[in-house]
Amino acid sequence: MSSQRQNSNVKSTISALTFSAVRTARMVDTTVVTSVDLRETNLNKNVQCNGSSEKNINGKIHLQNGSLKSQTISNGSNKCKDENERFPTMDWSQYDTFPGSFEKCSLMTAALTHVGMYLLMFLGFVNQLLFKPKVATERNREGYAPLYNPFEQFFSRYVYRRVRHCFNRPISSTPGAELTLKERHTDDYNWSFRFTGKEKRCINLGSYNYLGFAEASGPCAEAAEAAARRYGLALASSRGELGSTPLHDELERTTAGFLGVEAAVVFGMGFATNALGLPGLLGSGSLVLSDENNHASLILGLRLARVAVRVFRHNDVRHCERLARAALAEGRWTKIVIVVEGVYSMEGSVAPLAALVALKKRLGLYLYLDEAHSVGAMGPRGRGVTDHCGVSPRDVDVLMGTFTKSFGAAGGYIAGSEKLVDWVRARCHAHGYAHAMSPPVAAQVLAAMRAISSPVGLKRVARLRDNTHHFRRRLREMGAITFGHEDSPVVPMLVYTFSKMAATVERLTERGLATVGVGYPATPLNKARIRFCLSAAHSREQIDRCLDSIEAVVEEVGLRYSRR
Repeated sequence: MSSQRQNSNVKSTISALTFSAVRTARMVDTTVVTSVDLRETNLNKNVQCNGSSEKNINGKIHLQNGSLKSQTISNGSNKCKDENERFPTMDWSQYDTFPGSFEKCSLMTAALTHVGMYLLMFLGFVNQLLFKPKVATERNREGYAPLYNPFEQFFSRYVYRRVRHCFNRPISSTPGAELTLKERHTDDYNWSFRFTGKEKRCINLGSYNYLGFAEASGPCAEAAEAAARRYGLALASSRGELGSTPLHDELERTTAGFLGVEAAVVFGMGFATNALGLPGLLGSGSLVLSDENNHASLILGLRLARVAVRVFRHNDVRHCERLARAALAEGRWTKIVIVVEGVYSMEGSVAPLAALVALKKRLGLYLYLDEAHSVGAMGPRGRGVTDHCGVSPRDVDVLMGTFTKSFGAAGGYIAGSEKLVDWVRARCHAHGYAHAMSPPVAAQVLAAMRAISSPVGLKRVARLRDNTHHFRRRLREMGAITFGHEDSPVVPMLVYTFSKMAATVERLTERGLATVGVGYPATPLNKARIRFCLSAAHSREQIDRCLDSIEAVVEEVGLRYSRR
């Protein structure tokens, strides 16, 4: 009996353990199924919200609109190690990540530049204290807040004013390969100016006229004149209301075909394309990774969009990757967008686009590319930095550009997929409220864009590249420090101090060269520069004449800062 009871107890224990194991297995199975169902339901909801289907690539689910949704559900957050497992670290040795040439000056030059700036500001404070002119006094402002920030007011009056004669110089001609400067004189130390009645013909190294389409005569000018006679000079309405003509529709189709994307929408102002376009594309829950040297229009657009912004070092894809991975690990952003320029107008550097596209694909990010200074001027076919870097334009989510630099006109565009352009038309203020592009301007852009696609236009693109290489090489041989990439038609030459910037502009003007000096706040306080903008309209003889004059001024002013 005792043996039978023991056997019975053993059988009961085994049965209980077996039942418990089966029950546990069922619970685990149920939990797994529930987790999978939740994941699939979450992904289905995301697909419905985004309006795009999904596809399986390398074992990861990617959405067609470029975003990547997390497949791990863990209290709404992801661990860094999980992100590293899902997104292997980029091997940057496969890509061109050269940020551009940014030679640093000697310690002595940097110290003297700072001392000179501090001395200039000290004299400005003394001037403000003892010799404050009436023109600098706000009248009838008792009880009101000041109109200007105190430092900005001081800087503009007592630092910028000293070199004001080098900026905003009026011209009386087309800004082509050459232009006509109107001479002016000041009797009160640059507080005001008066015209002398004299004019000076100069070689133009200061205007954005990369392909030489800013011409007073020729096919582009004739097309603009014909459009003015047919449609008038302005439409007095926005594109969303009564501001569209067949000319605008044709320009949008031509722009899309020129860039190699599905659709495009054009605007009347390039600055507003960014400032009013970004708020319509971004919203709450978005994170923007922005290059530290992005243009003011991009910065304003991001501010108006009220999105979170994290800044990465200029053209530093490794830093951008670290910021992107940290943001993905947080698991709280609906979209992460990289915002860069194709060619940076103050540095002359080119974005490492191929590397950025690879990063975007690896981590499931979006990419917004501002091609204001690169479209038309870069690449063997003049299609911009996508053409220059060998990247498909369809790999860039949002292509933005302007018609000011390479097309001799005005306005801008946003291009990409049909869905993107439809969204921009419906939600961007630049389309619904801003004035439509002037018909003569649209005709000018159309004529220039068609010309670029012709053999004659391709010769202009090649001539611009040759002029750029020759100009940069000669400046390096002089011992001057230049920033940027070899192929960039924007060539900044560092002079560091405001005084040398003014002296250089004055002496080059005397020698028949119209140039642009750039200083704070467009650049860091101690990195003033002369920005040369080259053009396909310049002959080799003109370029050499300019270089001879620049070399004489470099020797006279003392601009041989390079130690290479």
